[in-house]
Amino acid sequence: PDPVWAGTSPAPTGRQVSIGGLVPWERPIAGPATPTYASDRAGSGSRSPGVVACLVLCALACFLAPAAWAESQQRDYRHGVSLLQDHVKYPADFEHFAYLNPEAQKGGRLVLAATSPVSNFSGAYRSNVPDAPGIGRTHDLLLVRANDELGSVYGGLAEGIAFSADGSSLFLRLREQARWHDGVAITAADVKFTFDHLMSTLFGQVAIPWIEGVDVINPHEVAIHHRDRFTTGDLLALTFLPSIRPAHYWGDRDPDERTLTPPLASGPYRVREFGSDYVIYERVEDYWGRNLAINRGRNNFDEIRYDVYLDATVAREAFRKGLFDVHYEGDLRHWTGSYDVPAVDNGWILRGSRRIGQVTTQTAIVLNTEYAPLEDVRVREALTLAMDFEWQNRAFHHGLQTRARSYFAESQFAAEGLPSQAELDVLAPFRDQLPKRLFTRPFELPASDGVGWPRSTLLMARQLFGQAGWHVREGRLVNAHDERFQLEILTANPTLQRTLLAFIGALDVLGVDARIRLVEGTQYTNLLRRRQYQAVTIGYEFMIPPPPELKAYFHSASADMPGAAQSSNLQAIREPAVDALILRANEATTLPAMRTACQALDRVLLWGFYSILLDNWREQRFLYWDRFGRPEREDEALYGTPGVNGWWFESEKAARIGTSP
Repeated sequence: PDPVWAGTSPAPTGRQVSIGGLVPWERPIAGPATPTYASDRAGSGSRSPGVVACLVLCALACFLAPAAWAESQQRDYRHGVSLLQDHVKYPADFEHFAYLNPEAQKGGRLVLAATSPVSNFSGAYRSNVPDAPGIGRTHDLLLVRANDELGSVYGGLAEGIAFSADGSSLFLRLREQARWHDGVAITAADVKFTFDHLMSTLFGQVAIPWIEGVDVINPHEVAIHHRDRFTTGDLLALTFLPSIRPAHYWGDRDPDERTLTPPLASGPYRVREFGSDYVIYERVEDYWGRNLAINRGRNNFDEIRYDVYLDATVAREAFRKGLFDVHYEGDLRHWTGSYDVPAVDNGWILRGSRRIGQVTTQTAIVLNTEYAPLEDVRVREALTLAMDFEWQNRAFHHGLQTRARSYFAESQFAAEGLPSQAELDVLAPFRDQLPKRLFTRPFELPASDGVGWPRSTLLMARQLFGQAGWHVREGRLVNAHDERFQLEILTANPTLQRTLLAFIGALDVLGVDARIRLVEGTQYTNLLRRRQYQAVTIGYEFMIPPPPELKAYFHSASADMPGAAQSSNLQAIREPAVDALILRANEATTLPAMRTACQALDRVLLWGFYSILLDNWREQRFLYWDRFGRPEREDEALYGTPGVNGWWFESEKAARIGTSP
């Protein structure tokens, strides 16, 4: 998912918590485990207590330790939690997730393709060098998401999860059997080290700005403190970052340095071999978490190899020859026309698809409202009407695309029909600031027959231009000062040029001087950061439920956030109603309340015509060589990306094809 809005908060400094009167136990990043007292902590000065004071404090600590232990025992630690629903799906004694097969065979090899050279294993948050493909398989997370539940999380490294009464602190009790690959126990000091480092980076300040600090309570308990109180989005963020790092390994190393030495980790795989164009991971036989309920049915391959292909055409040819096992195909031209090969005819290569529920993804043309002509909503609506989605879908995509008609398309958070009474209630304070038709008409995008120019729609667009002060003179759309309407569409995606050229043709009919600017990735990012664009193509990707990304994309505070590139408010939206609805969605403590806030927000954004929404990617299409078994209930995993993680190698199928692990 994209980073969460950073706001303008300074780097977190931490917060002190007293447990039963005892300052939490804590270990330095490097060195032996020693208690740290209040006078030693940040902000208390550099003076060390005298010998007598130390003895007094130690005696007091020993006296109060039972009280601290008793209080920690009283915390309501759970195996899984949800902030949206009253209970989680899986009980404390569950044996495995339903979408995995606990009887899956172990063994064999899986070969996948990657697009980035193997040049860094650090996982550094400050590094501009991409991590080696698959490196996440070597790490563990504190929490894991249940892929068949909307917002539930379960313990990974943490066996127990609890909240303070006001929801501002998250307490985690670590599993005592958790070990690094060198056999050293994973402790709360490692968790604190990881978060402290992450929060010192720009990435951390963007991704987890809501964390105020992290405190070690004892070797196996840690407290994560929120600047306000935990929300569903914050909890879900901890299921994909950060991977916990060993303090004893990184104590004398720089975590931000690029490295080709695979660092110490704790996960189900370790790096066995690599070169610049490949990396091989081997399964850790004595992995500490292999028998956990959350892992039964996962991590079934003895070996996972990634081969690097820098060219998509070369990768397709390599897949058809059987050089790697699974190919994800996002180009509908190739999905329909590039796999007419004998291996498909005889059943060796199979097609598959997976409905994506964890995220909702749309391609869009974002309109920069800081570009003077685009300040007027009538102009933005006219441009939206000029997009003939049905024509380009028929001509270029075999009719397989579905148009996104919501920012949260294909989810329960999308606005539908007229506003509900609950939506009307939350929109009421802003009624005078919003278009009247928002309350009286469902939002609809025009649809054509896909053949020829949609004349009636283009006439509506011309009328809107006229209302905004733009009129056609000698075939040119100009304003009262005879200045021509110009629009440059920035993109770094060559495959979108065909769609954009058709759009440019429609704009030309309307008299707009429109053109495409195709740039490479680095230049594209820099232009976004400087907001030097009039319109730009992006891919919206919102986690479901969506609150984590809402501030980044739409809040007025993120409109001028520097250096955030695609995670920022590219439209420069500054609307009180939008800000208020984002806040309401983020603070929702029930699913109905979150749904209402998101539906109302969706409605406001749609009627603001800030983006021209195009295709909605609701399916992940892939092809694979039939060497594998797949869980029967795999399709129930909507809210995660298990992919091949639950598959297993079947030697009989492989022998039929003529290959072996």
